Amino acid sequence: MGKNPKSSSHPVAPLQSKPNQDISYEGERLDELLLSIQREIKTTRDLNAESLPEKFWLKKQFAIGVNEVTRVLERMTPCGDSARLMNPNYKTCTVKLQAILLTANCNPRWLTNHVPTLAMSRKVPLILVKDKEGSLRLGELVSLKTAIAIGIKANGSPINQLIDEILQRTT
Repeated sequence: MGKNPKSSSHPVAPLQSKPNQDISYEGERLDELLLSIQREIKTTRDLNAESLPEKFWLKKQFAIGVNEVTRVLERMTPCGDSARLMNPNYKTCTVKLQAILLTANCNPRWLTNHVPTLAMSRKVPLILVKDKEGSLRLGELVSLKTAIAIGIKANGSPINQLIDEILQRTT
């Protein structure tokens, strides 16, 4: 018997790691990851003599929140250029994500169910933060109370170099 195509189009299963795509961090490993990212953000911000307020500087470096991450992912060209073949007037997005930090304990789960699928279709690595207070810890990175998802924009910054190193170590 075949599967119902309707039921497979909306995944409701809990987030799970896929080889070479999603990376999970918890415990001491998570502490080290977040601390190194936080240090790099502070160092990069201090080195940048731009007169931008912190809020605007962070917006140039990150897509903050599920809605913003989703928006950027949807504007990125899916792998295989299927969007361009279907619509010749399709415009490529100027903003690309290097990786996404996503809390694994989001409640309700449906808020983030679509992110892993979108990320995989755009070949953007997903870094799952497995911690009871994951949204609080991600929020600290971007000077907010909480954040469920943070997309790291690929713009050649030292933060991107750190994320590259982290992704290289895990593959």
